[in-house]
Amino acid sequence: MRYLFCLLCSGAVTICSAQDLAFGRRMVDTLTSAYFQGRGYTNDGMKRAADFLAGEFRSYGLKPLSGKSFKQEFTYPANTFPGKMALTVNGQTLQPGRDFIVSPESRGVRASGRLAQTDSNQFLNRDHRLVLLVTDTLTWSAAPVEESYTAIEVRKRVLQGVPPERFVADIEQRFVKQFAAANICGMVRGTRQPDSMIVMTAHYDHLGNMGSDTYFPGANDNASGTALLLNLAHYYGSHPQPYTMVFILFAGEEIGLKGSEYFVAHPLVSLQHIRFLLNTDLAGTGDDGITVVNATEFPKEFALMQQINEQQKLLTAIRPTGKAQNSDHYHFTEKGVPAFFFYTQGGIAAYHDINDRAETLPMNEHEDLFKLVVSFNKALMSAE
Repeated sequence: MRYLFCLLCSGAVTICSAQDLAFGRRMVDTLTSAYFQGRGYTNDGMKRAADFLAGEFRSYGLKPLSGKSFKQEFTYPANTFPGKMALTVNGQTLQPGRDFIVSPESRGVRASGRLAQTDSNQFLNRDHRLVLLVTDTLTWSAAPVEESYTAIEVRKRVLQGVPPERFVADIEQRFVKQFAAANICGMVRGTRQPDSMIVMTAHYDHLGNMGSDTYFPGANDNASGTALLLNLAHYYGSHPQPYTMVFILFAGEEIGLKGSEYFVAHPLVSLQHIRFLLNTDLAGTGDDGITVVNATEFPKEFALMQQINEQQKLLTAIRPTGKAQNSDHYHFTEKGVPAFFFYTQGGIAAYHDINDRAETLPMNEHEDLFKLVVSFNKALMSAE
């Protein structure tokens, strides 16, 4: 494979104002707002986000990838926490998200009692099948299963060195066997080789609510990647390319890559026609550059990306790593689709907690990531 060297030496690709950082910030602010409730499993958070994103695709001039709808609908099981989320330990009322989290596979519980210590950080109430884990940090997730116990993690510092001996818990939980979700899929048809495609993806879902009053905003994970993809879709909507440009926003990533798994099993385009796929997640920082998953699987394309970055002086570093099952690119790679997954490094450390907020997300490499993707795509389409 030979790339036109002139593309690497001609300076930055001319890009219109679609890559304006203000666009990205506005999208992150919007997606992390209370209206979308963390884009998760209660209060219609994920559905509201899907409706909004489909409307954005339409406003940019994209066409649905299949049929008349931007939505590819599917279902999967999800354990949810829609209501009460109360916990008292040793007479102290704890705040959900800040002081404690409920493990996502847990069943609901309404009980009180004593706790018996079983190891240095684990305390048990056998009568109510409840376990309390003392930890330094709180990191939440989502689960597609419901177990027969309740596990609660409590931040160590709120206990002030006193072992938990008594508890009162009122936690509402509901298992949804068929949670309704949708991937949002759009395209800009190619002008010369429409059967060849470059695909750009990100997941828009996050963790949603843990109780009725606490939601996880998910600014870096992954409102930032969604904002980058929307910026690219906005740009390509008014700048058609030789290849068809495809944009997919996946649901269900946080609960086990459900959206990308479903898409690959029910593809709306021929996977064999995908020239390359770029998946982005955690795109809101970048002090230390980015890491590219699958770089060692596709060394020629990775070398191209590095050359573009060095020539245009965009990111501080692009670090290669190998194959990994850590985001939505994975199912495509397993089907033979060449793909990179890139994520930013450095900056804030908030992850899967209530502190992953828009107001603290720097987004300092948003514009450079935009330029890198556009230049990389142009080089791919110019290659023989």
